Amino acid sequence: MTHPEYPLIVVTGPESSGKTTLAEALSAHTGWPLVAEWARQRLAEYPVYGETDVCRMALGQFRTQETRRRSFSGPVLADTDLLTYRIWLEDRFGGCPSWLTMMHRRHGGSLYLLCRPDMPWEPDPLRENPRDRDRLWEAHLRILEGEGWPYRILSGGPAHRMSEALGVLQEAGWLQAHPVGRAGQ
Repeated sequence: MTHPEYPLIVVTGPESSGKTTLAEALSAHTGWPLVAEWARQRLAEYPVYGETDVCRMALGQFRTQETRRRSFSGPVLADTDLLTYRIWLEDRFGGCPSWLTMMHRRHGGSLYLLCRPDMPWEPDPLRENPRDRDRLWEAHLRILEGEGWPYRILSGGPAHRMSEALGVLQEAGWLQAHPVGRAGQ
């Protein structure tokens, strides 16, 4: 696993687990740029998809993430990354192309903030998995642990998750080492 000088902090987990809320709050608090969930933008325009489309969305997510990392001299936040696309492909289509798995292994996050699905499901036209969030959470955990990715599990309501996430980032030294926005004041 290789990483640029500055960390990529990935907020991840199954659908409706508070990822976007947390990622946006962290970005607003720290001033660090946020790479939005690329699939959400694409699926809002074209809701029907196949395996090739998910692979294209994964590439879009990756390219956007890497462009942001090269253009910003500090930590970057991502509302999901290739990990979620790997799980999506495995779950929906029975497997993930080896090139995508290898790309994730080479360019994954410096830290994963894994959101537990312990909050109520919120309906959304783009969400597909209201009943199997725990199983998908376990898939995230299995890959993170199996491949040795650094991660922290976040649970509880939005304020509690935000407090936990800020504590993790302070513990890692990223808030002090790269003071930006309110976190550095």
